Formats: sequence, C-alpha cells, structure tokens
Amino acid sequence: MNALRQAVDQSWPPFVLIAGLLLVGAVAASDRLFEAAGSRIARLPGGGPVLFATSMALVCAVTVVLNLDTAVVFLTPVVLHAVRHRKVGEVAFLYGTVFLVNASSLLLPGSNLTNLLVLGGAPVTGATFAARMAPAWGAAVVVTVAVVALWRRADLRAAAPRPDDVARMRAGVGLAGVVAATIAVLVPSRPAVPVLAVGVVSAGLQAGVGRLPLRTAWRAANPPLLAGLFALAVAVGVLGREVGVLGHLVATAGPWPTAWAGVVGACLVNNLPAAALLSSHAVAHGRALLIGLDLGPNLCVTGSLSAILWLRIARANGAAPSIRRYSAMGVLVVPLSVTAAVLAGGIH
Repeated sequence: MNALRQAVDQSWPPFVLIAGLLLVGAVAASDRLFEAAGSRIARLPGGGPVLFATSMALVCAVTVVLNLDTAVVFLTPVVLHAVRHRKVGEVAFLYGTVFLVNASSLLLPGSNLTNLLVLGGAPVTGATFAARMAPAWGAAVVVTVAVVALWRRADLRAAAPRPDDVARMRAGVGLAGVVAATIAVLVPSRPAVPVLAVGVVSAGLQAGVGRLPLRTAWRAANPPLLAGLFALAVAVGVLGREVGVLGHLVATAGPWPTAWAGVVGACLVNNLPAAALLSSHAVAHGRALLIGLDLGPNLCVTGSLSAILWLRIARANGAAPSIRRYSAMGVLVVPLSVTAAVLAGGIH
C-alpha cells in the first residue's frame, strides 16, 4: 500500500493540471482568442523564415516559462491561425511546434513535469537546474529547429503576404481564464488544483452565457484519456518501487545508455510513467535520463502527453497531423538532438 500511495502522490498533479489547462483552452478558443493572436503574429514583417523563427521563439519561451503542455494547448492553434493568415505551408510550423515544446522543456524543472518526477528525491533550485541543463537545452533547441526548417524548407520559401484583416476576439472569460491560469502555473508551488479550479470556473461561466456547451468542454478535457494515462503512470510507478529492476539498471548505467533508456521508455509507456519507473532508484546520470525522457517523445506521438494533446488539438483546429509522418521525422530529430544535447551538456 505504501508503494501505491507514493505512486499516486507522485502522479496525480500532472494530470489534474492538464485537465484544467484543456478547459481553459476550450474557453479561450470559444472567444476566438487563439485566432486573434495568430492573425497578429501573421502581420509581422518578413517572409516565411521570419514567421517560422518568430513562431518557434514564442513556443520556446512559453514552454520554458510555463510548461510544455501549456505551450502545446495554447500555441498550436495560435501558430496554425498565423500560417493560414499568411497562406504558407503549415507542416513545418505544425510539427515544429510539437517537436520544439519537447526540446525546450529541458531548461527548467517546471518546464516539463517529467523533470519534476525525476527530481522528486533530490530537488534543486531552478537557477541551479538551468545552469546545468542550459548547454544541453540550447543544443537540443537549435538542432530541432534546424532539422524541421531544412526538412520543410519549401514551406518557408513561400511569399507569405501579410494579411490586411485582423481577427477579433471577444474580451471576456477566455482572456481572463488564460491570465488566471498563467498566474496559477507561475505563482503557487503546487499549481495543479488552482489551475483545475480556473478551468472549471471558466468553463462554467462560458457555458452559462451560451458560448461553450458543456459537452464541448467535456470533450476538450477528455477525462477518459487522462484517467487512462494516470492509471498507467500509477501502475508503472508501483512496479518500479516494488520490483525496481529497471530502475536499478539505470541507476548504475553510463550517460549514453541512460539517455537511450529514457528514449525507449518514453516510446514504450509514455515519458511520465517511464520517469516514475526509471527514477525509482537514485540515478547516476540524471541529466542524461532527462534528455532521453524529454526528447524521446519526438520519436513516437504516444511518448508524451504533450504530443497526444497536440494531435487532438491540431485535428480540432482543422489540421491533418500524421502519426506516420511524426515518427518518420522523429527518426531524424531524436538521434541528432539527443546526441547534441549529451555532448553539449558535457555529461560523462
């Protein structure tokens, strides 16, 4: 029972946090907040490369300051609306967003809830963590953006005319919900319950004025999906504590095997359960494990909750993300970014 209690205590905050963010995202979308933000980005001067660089810089910044799940929920619609206003190919922007949120999440403990799971036994300050991870983070971000840009360079060569019109949002519950959720993520040391409260209240208010049907809000939060991933995370966490064979192997492995154990674990069982399993014992090369866990999901769309959310949100916004294309691109992105991050991080 002790192992079960520990696994539940370790695993529930990420899923409660995400449920709240998804509700806030649904409310914001009903007020056209994302469409309005995307149309304003589209009006920036410059062609396709400038639009791509600006969009990816925004994705990176939001991921670092908030976290990758917040970034993918809020920014996937923004980026899609921006490229559609400029009438450029959206593939580079769509896949660049999801690949970059994973790569950008290496910098701070709160940027990726996987980081918090691995750090649980030996927490460090954000400044110390950032100082240690900055070289690996920078290498992963640069390599990821470069590979996507080269892969879809035709998208970036488009003329990208600036639109004359700007989409208008409704100033109301959606904007207030995003601001409140941002504060709830940044300020409290345990943001999960406050963010969920913001999401529930926002959705209730929006439903009350007829702008967001409760059924739509339920579909956006998708409790069955979150409950299934939570159950998997708890089960794997209990397994790691009771059996602990894999955790012991990773605890004594070198940096390269540790990093690739993180990649494989993320692809097999999702990086949140994998983090609970592989960090069940003190890890000799924790930074290498985080590199594998954070970058590995770029190989398999089920490897992180952020990628699963990206898939759903992209489809809900009229895009056509392909799981096959995601993995085909990941075959290039993951080995290059993992290698660059381990080397740049001086992990040995």
